[in-house]
Amino acid sequence: MTGYPRALNETQQTSPSLDATDRRIIVATQAGLPLVAEPYAALARQLGLEADEVLQRVAAMQENGMIRRIAAVPNHYALGYTINGMSVWNITDDHISELGRQVGALDCVSHCYHRPRHLPLWPYNLFAMVHGRSRQDAEEKVSGIEVLLGEYCRGHEVLYSKRILKKTGLRIQG
Repeated sequence: MTGYPRALNETQQTSPSLDATDRRIIVATQAGLPLVAEPYAALARQLGLEADEVLQRVAAMQENGMIRRIAAVPNHYALGYTINGMSVWNITDDHISELGRQVGALDCVSHCYHRPRHLPLWPYNLFAMVHGRSRQDAEEKVSGIEVLLGEYCRGHEVLYSKRILKKTGLRIQG
């Protein structure tokens, strides 16, 4: 899963409206889905809805861009991945879209973004977060990205995290 930008379809380019039931679903799930065999059925019971309606509404909110994705968010530190490095890459503009998708699809990359350069001080336009059990592990992953990018890479750096920041998405009130 990546954050690599996708083109918005016509539906996503308009501002969707959030009705009261959609809002209740979002509020009930923003801290996570229930950890049970059938999380949407449990959510439906909690909200007094049918499971099919919950599934249809979640699918519609994904389609119109209100929900970007549904994914597990692992605690990398608890899994032993204590080194986080944001690798930043100077990629030729005419290859950034395809290479960004390839880098974002790598198992070792949790986030991948195309960002504007800020010349002359910041030539980097592709950002890819890697996690490692050691600095050497992270650097090996970055080296693999460099091989993938090949001749289209005109330089890179790795910015390592020094502390853990609270990670949460947007939260709305019920």
